[in-house]
Amino acid sequence: MKYSKLGRTGLEVSRVCLGTMTWGEQNTEADGHEQMDYAVEQGINFFDTAELYAVPTSQPTQGRTEEIIGTWFQKTGKRKDVILATKVAGAGIPWIRGGETLTGDSIRVAVEGSLKRLQTDYIDLYQLHWPNRPFPHFGSNHAGLIDFTSNDTARVEDNLMDIQRAIDEVVKAGKVCHFGLSDDSAWGIMKYNEQAKEFNFPRVESIQNEFSLLCRSDDPYVAEVCVREEVAYLPWSPLVAGQISGKYGHGKTPEGTRWASAKKIDDDFDTFRDCEDAHAAVEQYIAVAKKHGLDVCQMALKFVDKQNFVTSTIIGATTMEQLKSNIDAFDIELSDDVMADIDKVYRQFPIPY
Repeated sequence: MKYSKLGRTGLEVSRVCLGTMTWGEQNTEADGHEQMDYAVEQGINFFDTAELYAVPTSQPTQGRTEEIIGTWFQKTGKRKDVILATKVAGAGIPWIRGGETLTGDSIRVAVEGSLKRLQTDYIDLYQLHWPNRPFPHFGSNHAGLIDFTSNDTARVEDNLMDIQRAIDEVVKAGKVCHFGLSDDSAWGIMKYNEQAKEFNFPRVESIQNEFSLLCRSDDPYVAEVCVREEVAYLPWSPLVAGQISGKYGHGKTPEGTRWASAKKIDDDFDTFRDCEDAHAAVEQYIAVAKKHGLDVCQMALKFVDKQNFVTSTIIGATTMEQLKSNIDAFDIELSDDVMADIDKVYRQFPIPY
């Protein structure tokens, strides 16, 4: 296992980060414990979770993933072997603080809830799950309808200050070690760190955003900010929620998969990815993998790992077979010919969804 620096924290995180969001919905507690056992054996020291999880999100399973990690810590005594990242949910989820706008008070309450569920007295990396302002994430700008208005900027900046004051409090109290973002922008990183420098708040040390063969919008803009400002880049959904495998599309939604589970709760789940260009791009990437004797999922994971701005790639699996294959992907090499063929597909489908 290889390791990289997490921003300016001094922490060294494994190039593979264990994602956990299916535990408590598609996976049982025993499954989650088995995955954590195996991951640590392979040298993975970085876990990512959220108060929102399990996913597909629902009121009965909210917080369950953190609880599963907590029982594993309690059972194994391996808390100090893991760099633990979790996230506070933003506005819009009715059963999490009434769906309220994220504020400093929300942070204070949420941290206590996560610490209790995780059975720990500190969180290594505490992240805002999504921006508290109009910004495209989770496919929300598919139709280009996000409204950026200049007269909203003062309110947005006041809210950022309120959040940073609360982060500063929980860091000084020893409950959180470092601060990060998720599903945010180059402007978000720079604005938070501008205020951090001016008011001596904890700086943004990381950002986790969607990045994959099918979603490369962070390269080069967020990518450049991360490299030049020493902010760790943590890509999520490197397998496009499993779509890169080719198991979805053209009317296919196999039972037991993430899409099938999610559609039982929300029929519109991931519909922004379920489009002709995305399925066509997947078929082309599968053809590239077959041409070079590669597994397309492993090729996709290694492609993300090869990007020079990537710190640690967040993987997830619902079976041990998937988990082992995903971790093994980071040991393969992609030749110049493979990368050239990937680039040809990218030029044909630069924004497939």
